[in-house]
Amino acid sequence: MLINGWGDHGRAWGLMQVDVTSNGGNHTHKGEWNSREHLCQGTKILLYFTGQICKKFGSWSKAQQLKGAIAAYNIGDGNVDSYDNVDENTTGKDYSNDVVVRAQWYKINLFG
Repeated sequence: MLINGWGDHGRAWGLMQVDVTSNGGNHTHKGEWNSREHLCQGTKILLYFTGQICKKFGSWSKAQQLKGAIAAYNIGDGNVDSYDNVDENTTGKDYSNDVVVRAQWYKINLFG
């Protein structure tokens, strides 16, 4: 739940929940909570983690690398150790799976 664009008890900004804490992502929030600028910022962060996970786990399938990158978006790439427990340390212990399921729902229900 967002309050004035802020979530995670004031630690994350906007739809993409960009971590602004010094012990987390330490990002500066950009744009309005639902703006193109904000979505681009979150996408760039995810692309960075995709590259890191692809380097770290080159033998993983593309789908596994994407889930690893999504988990890294939440906990940092240094905390992703294997695919078998990719979400072990993420929020709710199901962060990447939750994001993928939501994306699939939107794809089916909005873009059918």
